[in-house]
Amino acid sequence: MAERDPVKSASVLLTDEHAATVLLVDDQVMIGNLIRRSLAKQPNINFFHCTDPDEAVSFAERVSPTVILQDLRLPGVSGLTLLQRYRANPLTRMIPVIILSIEEKPTAKSEAFALGVDDYMVKPPNPIELIARIRHHSLAYLSQVQRDQAYQALRESQKQLMVTTVELQRQNSVDALTGLNNRRYLDEYLTIEWKRAAREQTPLSVLMIDIDEFKRYNDTYGHPAGDEVLRKVAATIRASFERPADVAARYGGEEFTVVLPNTKLGGARFVANKIAHTVETLQIEHTASTVSGYVTVSVGVASTVPPRDGQLTTLIEMADAALYEAKRMGRNRAVAYVKEDAAPSTHEASAKSHHP
Repeated sequence: MAERDPVKSASVLLTDEHAATVLLVDDQVMIGNLIRRSLAKQPNINFFHCTDPDEAVSFAERVSPTVILQDLRLPGVSGLTLLQRYRANPLTRMIPVIILSIEEKPTAKSEAFALGVDDYMVKPPNPIELIARIRHHSLAYLSQVQRDQAYQALRESQKQLMVTTVELQRQNSVDALTGLNNRRYLDEYLTIEWKRAAREQTPLSVLMIDIDEFKRYNDTYGHPAGDEVLRKVAATIRASFERPADVAARYGGEEFTVVLPNTKLGGARFVANKIAHTVETLQIEHTASTVSGYVTVSVGVASTVPPRDGQLTTLIEMADAALYEAKRMGRNRAVAYVKEDAAPSTHEASAKSHHP
């Protein structure tokens, strides 16, 4: 049998607050007929009678009662054992159970209530009192179902809102064309890492990457082909490091930036050369290039241990200066910015020389 949602099954009854579906579990046909007659003239009360206690749970799953009437003494199974079966079944555990029994001892009633019985009546029940209790427990049950529906709807709405929020955050931080982080995310991340490096006095490195003669490529092959080059170069950059803290971003146009926290200049040079070498080995044809027959990149490398009162813009300016020097020296290379005796100078690190 396919699983049924008890909340959805009961929801059809919520259009009438007096609606009730009664399931009587009792092997005595006489009692069944008595209760059937008592309820026959009542509006909006559906009545079902199950004479086999072994079928009671599956019967309840089928008819979705709003209240169960049940004897304590049943053939082959205790009424309290059957109650435990209801409570163990996710489709029936919430349904109120009214015990109908000839047993009037307080100990019997106490045991029944301890096991989760909702009400207790002595056989044969007074019709007026029985109807009142059926309506009371049915209404309470349906009200609970309605609250659960509202709660489930709220939870679903919250989950959807969370998914939407996460997706919006992702869209706000990711460049749509390349899939790398965008400039906005880069600025935020760089600020965080700069402050962390200044606080902990650890090195912070930045790579500025530019696709060589990209305008010529677009003019020759068209912008769709240029977009594909941007995606391939971005994928190459992303694959050039493995640490979670290392972040690549599209800086703008054909420029990219890589942030390497806790990385000294030597490590940053290694990553820069790896990127430059790998891009050229992609062998993306670029017949309009004056540098190579393939698409290449120039990389500026900068690294510093931020002074506690230093400015992040200084590191960016250093990387930009190194990138400018890489272009001046002929492109298709990585150049590192170093300070010697407080005088800025550049140190070339050719991609080809590090990758025979």
